[in-house]
Amino acid sequence: MSTAVEKHNSEAKAVWEAFYAGNPQRPPVFLGTNTQFFIFNDELNPGEAVSFEKYCCDAQTMLGFQLRAAVWRAENIAPYCDDPIGLPEKFVVKVDLQNFDEAAYFGAPVAFLPGQVPDTTPILQGDRKNALFDEGLPDPLYGGWYHKAHQIYEEICQLVARQPYYLGRPIHIDLFGHYTCGPLTIAHALRGSELFTDFYDDPQYVQQLLDFITEATIARIHAHRQFFGQEKIAPDLFFADDAIQLISEKLLKTFMIPVYKKLKAGLTSAERVKIHLCGDATRHFKTLRDEIGAYEFDTGFPIDFGVLRQELGTEVTLWGGPNVMLLKSGSPEEVYQETYRILTSGVCYGGKFILREGNNLAPRTPLNNLAAMYQAARQCPPSQMFG
Repeated sequence: MSTAVEKHNSEAKAVWEAFYAGNPQRPPVFLGTNTQFFIFNDELNPGEAVSFEKYCCDAQTMLGFQLRAAVWRAENIAPYCDDPIGLPEKFVVKVDLQNFDEAAYFGAPVAFLPGQVPDTTPILQGDRKNALFDEGLPDPLYGGWYHKAHQIYEEICQLVARQPYYLGRPIHIDLFGHYTCGPLTIAHALRGSELFTDFYDDPQYVQQLLDFITEATIARIHAHRQFFGQEKIAPDLFFADDAIQLISEKLLKTFMIPVYKKLKAGLTSAERVKIHLCGDATRHFKTLRDEIGAYEFDTGFPIDFGVLRQELGTEVTLWGGPNVMLLKSGSPEEVYQETYRILTSGVCYGGKFILREGNNLAPRTPLNNLAAMYQAARQCPPSQMFG
């Protein structure tokens, strides 16, 4: 290991330790890379030799691609964030469900279009709005796409049993089926844009659909936790619901807060939870903090970080940073200046801020822009960040 790598890894470790000890030297820098970042990576996957359909439907392809992507990230992304550079102590792989699994769990068909991420098509449009109620709750373990997911899981287990190491490091298979992208987001995927007129034309139907989705989601997560030997009620909870950016504060309080309370009571013993919310949803953050104990927010864009910190106080942890499209298409100087502006906006007051892209790196983002973001975080004076 070179001196530069040792220096980076030592600094990154110290930054995270100081953050969790409540005495940050600077905000830790995290960079999110999901599968689309690697599938559409011209260097890692030239000519898209591995398509999304092949990746999602073939266990050997999924396993091999995740392992190669982990190495590529450790070599090419880690130098520009507070990840350790170099091979991990163990490779963590999983059945990768993307963001289509929950709608597909309820029977929505999955479409694999060239050059696109996989997605589903709505199944409750028009006069089919009540179709799910007629069918009843799906099987919590094997309903919809989860039948395929379990098949892939068993095949990955067999592959790893035959070859348990990659590049000399053990392979660990993580659990799946324990996360939700949120009841409203699922309802939107199933019903389409008609859902938002239903709020006014048929509010009873919206409530019935959200309750049905929430009940099925809790049952699915319970079943998968037990399948993997875990307790049904977990000590923490992290979930998302990006679609709430499309509704008013009144609708959030009337429809979604009761649903979130039910979700929380059914899944965790924790008082405080973490939520991922992309888009312009910050008008809801204070309500979510006060009503369901959301004290950690993973954000996207657009975000006014200084105002958000003032509204939420210093006890709430925020994740966020420059718009992913700026990181993809802007110049290094623009990225540096925007990162510096965010860090000096007041969002770091109290020390509970983690700098990341907002949200998940776009494919083909230039690495020199990531370097500029990381450089700004390391160069910004603590007195200007923490006040």
